[in-house]
Order: sequence, then structure tokens, then C-alpha cells
Amino acid sequence: MQKGLRVFSYLPNPRVWKAEIAAKILNIPIEILGDKPAEIPNWLWHTNPKKLSDDDKVKLAAFERKGKRGFNSSLYKSDKFLELVPFGTVPAAFSPDGSVGIFESNSILRAIARQDEDGTLYGKDSFEASRVDSFLDSNLVFSREHQEYLFGLQDMNDFLYSRMKKAYEFFLNGIEESLKKFKFIGFNHLTIIDISFFCDFSQFLREGHYEEELKTKGFSLISENFPEDFPKSFNHLKELSKKDEFASTIGTYLNWYKKKVKNFN
Repeated sequence: MQKGLRVFSYLPNPRVWKAEIAAKILNIPIEILGDKPAEIPNWLWHTNPKKLSDDDKVKLAAFERKGKRGFNSSLYKSDKFLELVPFGTVPAAFSPDGSVGIFESNSILRAIARQDEDGTLYGKDSFEASRVDSFLDSNLVFSREHQEYLFGLQDMNDFLYSRMKKAYEFFLNGIEESLKKFKFIGFNHLTIIDISFFCDFSQFLREGHYEEELKTKGFSLISENFPEDFPKSFNHLKELSKKDEFASTIGTYLNWYKKKVKNFN
């Protein structure tokens, strides 16, 4: 099968950056299509996504679906899109010929890594690959929790905050423990674990944009003492941010955090 991947999502999206970073490291072609969240309702969600005109929307009225989970307006999802991505979510990725649909950001990341048959980004053998999957599954749980947390930041409550704090501490305790022994998470060589951690945790740090709103409700930032409480994880995030493939992908996304936290640069 021809190498490469087409990805559709709202942009910017740290979850999409996972596959983009891996593709840069492996020199594998990747096409990323999408728009700002507010503009996504003006796109056809399809194996070959495209922006729609008003006339297009009239012609494609049969594809109009009620938006769910993060999108309140109508969305235009083709039957083929829902066949290949049955949960109807983004990011969504497709093989170059559009015959295979892939969903969930870590699976899209794996799809890139698997195309490098002789490399180590997905582990050196099947056992290392399974260890990679173990970390990615743990990362997925953390990612699920912080997605709900970030959606609820403006209407924070004790239950949601406590649940996120426990998930944060559990996840970082594991990352910190692994980094006591290895240069990277799980191994002494870079894998897609590190890519997934970097992108998802960078997105979680967005809670910092809502610091004042949290304070008015009696809450502090969960990540407020991240550098002190989890120094190895903090340094790992910092060092990854300096690598060309990471830095060129995220652009200025973490600049606010670099200014806020000492010793990041």
C-alpha cells in the first residue's frame, strides 16, 4: 500500500500533531486538512474533505447531521465518512486511496509509525510495541479525562475538579517513575509514547488560560506545581519542545507557558 495519510480535523489540534510529528521524523507524507473550529461546519466531512459554499450545502442537504460533542451546529458528514469513521468524530484519517478510515489520535499516530518497518519509533520488536501500547492506553485515559475537564472549565465543580486531579497525579506518577530509569518514556530511545505524551500534556496545560475563572470558583490550576512536583516529566516536556520536529509542528502554542514558568527555555 502506498505510504502516507490524509487527516481531517479542526485546527490547530494537538491530537493531530502526534501524527504530524511522527511523519516528520520518518519522512512519511501526511496531508492535514481542516479549519478553525467555528469554520468546521462549513466543511464536508469525507474521505477527501472540502470547504463548502452555500450552494454546495443545498446540494448536499442529505448529508446534514446534527452536531454533537463540541459542535452545536449542523455538520455535513457523507455516508462514506460515517462508514469509515462510525463514531463520526475528528480527527479522522484515511489511507491514501480513501478505502480505510482510522480514528482516535493515538491510532492515527500508530498508523504513521507502522509504515516505518525497520525503525524503532513503535518499538524494536513486538514486545516493545506492546509496551508502547501500554503507555498509549494509559495516555488515552488521561486524555479522555482532561478533555472533559477542559470542556467544563468555565462551569467547574468539585466532582470534576477532583476527578481530574486524581487522573493527573496518577498519570504523571507513572511517567515520572519511568523517566527515573530511561532517557525517554519507557525506553532509552524516542518512541510514539513521547510524542503522545508531549501533545496531550501540552493540550492539558491550556487550563492555564482559565486561571482567573478557576480562582473565582475557589480552584487553583491542577498543573500549578508541575515543574516542582514532577521534575523529570517537566524536563522531558521541555527537551522534546526543543526538537525540530516538535517545535516546527506546534509553533507558538507553548509560548505563553514558557513565559509563565521559569527554566522552561
